[in-house]
Amino acid sequence: MMPPVVIVGAGPVGLTAALLLARRQVPCLVLERHPKPYPLPRAVHLDGEVVRILQQAGVAEHFAEVSRPMPGLRLVDGRLRTLAEFHRGNPVGASGHPEASMFDQPDLEALLNQAAADSPLITIQRAAEVTGLTHRAGGALVRYRQHGHDHAVHAPAVLGCDGAGSTIRTALDIEWRDLGFTEPWLVIDVRSPKPLPVWEGVHQVCDPRRAATFMHLLGDRYRWEFRILPGDRVQDLTSPAGLARLLAPWLEDVDFEDLRILRSATYTFQARIARSWRERRVLLLGDAAHQTPPFIGQGLGSGLRDAANLAWKLDLVLRGAADETLLDSYQAEREPHTLAMIHGAKLVGWALTGGNGHTAGVRRSLVRQMCRIPGISRAVLRADSPPLRLALRRARRSPVGRLIPQPRPESDGDWFDDLLGDGFALVTLDPVDPGTAPCRVVHVDDDSPAGHWLSGAGIRAALVRPTAPSAPSPGSAARCREHCRIPKGTGHDRLAGRPRPLRHRPLSHPVHSRRARPPRRHAWAARLERTGRPGPHGRHRRAGRGAVHLLARRALRR
Repeated sequence: MMPPVVIVGAGPVGLTAALLLARRQVPCLVLERHPKPYPLPRAVHLDGEVVRILQQAGVAEHFAEVSRPMPGLRLVDGRLRTLAEFHRGNPVGASGHPEASMFDQPDLEALLNQAAADSPLITIQRAAEVTGLTHRAGGALVRYRQHGHDHAVHAPAVLGCDGAGSTIRTALDIEWRDLGFTEPWLVIDVRSPKPLPVWEGVHQVCDPRRAATFMHLLGDRYRWEFRILPGDRVQDLTSPAGLARLLAPWLEDVDFEDLRILRSATYTFQARIARSWRERRVLLLGDAAHQTPPFIGQGLGSGLRDAANLAWKLDLVLRGAADETLLDSYQAEREPHTLAMIHGAKLVGWALTGGNGHTAGVRRSLVRQMCRIPGISRAVLRADSPPLRLALRRARRSPVGRLIPQPRPESDGDWFDDLLGDGFALVTLDPVDPGTAPCRVVHVDDDSPAGHWLSGAGIRAALVRPTAPSAPSPGSAARCREHCRIPKGTGHDRLAGRPRPLRHRPLSHPVHSRRARPPRRHAWAARLERTGRPGPHGRHRRAGRGAVHLLARRALRR
């Protein structure tokens, strides 16, 4: 058996990564600096695509028992009068799970901890604080201190899943790239002895005087989030009198004294992303690599997507079935996807809470007008994530980079992902001899969800990779076409090229050491990265707007 992969951090991202690797027979050692799981609520929302990842980790059925579908979104003004209401017509999405689920993070962590404890391939060491990290041939040497004793382990790979204050990211001296959003908010979690007379969806208070979010989580648990304004004194807001004043509009016949305050804490909502997610065999996941404002509920979901994207690639590399350059595609695929989520969260945050005075009035008017547009409710609540961007150009109807749908099984049926297996799978409408294929072959009917997905894209077959998007490399597609005798004109001809590998610098140093800064980029590329606009001068502008962005993307990848 190979030495265990070291995962630093036993939160949902680290435990999910461990379960996905263990499913592929990769042993894992999880190091967590806290002696016990954190008991207070934090993340409260996951979409159906992310619950599909929990399904692969083996906890989706139990997650359904500790979560509930979220029916929609209501926009209200400062007096809690409804501006607009968006309902989910069908709570179950294309991934076979509710499009939006409300839950309590300690409940999810309990499920993941139990699943990890049941796996013979996962070892969790708590009260273990990483003190050193050194690159070695074929992996890294991790030093940690536990109960007053020092330990060292040589790991074939190290995954930093230890949050925004990541020790692993600090050890690698990787800087943050600021995406221009920093706001302090007050988060209040309570238990109420009586059900509050509120709608079961999420309430967004579009009030420029104090933007807020309110949601019923599960059972007797409720959450409020309030923007902290300039001039506010945090000690006044978090005092009993201050909390009672903030919560009063929602309580009606419930006395504030009867509430049990689980948590009232200030957080700085930020939008930023690490400049590099990998140094040789050390990789960053979750909040260690990126932070997303909470307005679309994708912070934890992005971290679980990281784990799903990386687990199968790391498995192939460790088993020698793929070159180590495959790990370059982790950031190349996940970073554009994560940036799209972050920019979407910033846009939604501004649309719902930004502006004041005349700007706020215009926004309220636009919201009312938009609600009259047919289909706007579906667009607002759309849970589909942006596709993986494997090429600069992609056909509009192409399924490349998109998740293949997974219908909910009958009471005694299997999930579609179980039929696909843990490796590559050829999903086809036409008969193919499985004995001639270099991967699993799954035949689907024309009237099945997967059949509609294929025919809707104008193709007869698609090569689906382990995380269920149809986005393998051209070489895999060519081998499948050759061995399975699939005619040209199928979806394989539209598969995107391999992402450009990121450049990584060798590094061998302990925690907190310093090293030289990365080379300076072109000024126009840095300006594009910071503002989203190219510079006003130079040959790049004369080359045309499209050329500017094409050249800038290439420069920013260097």
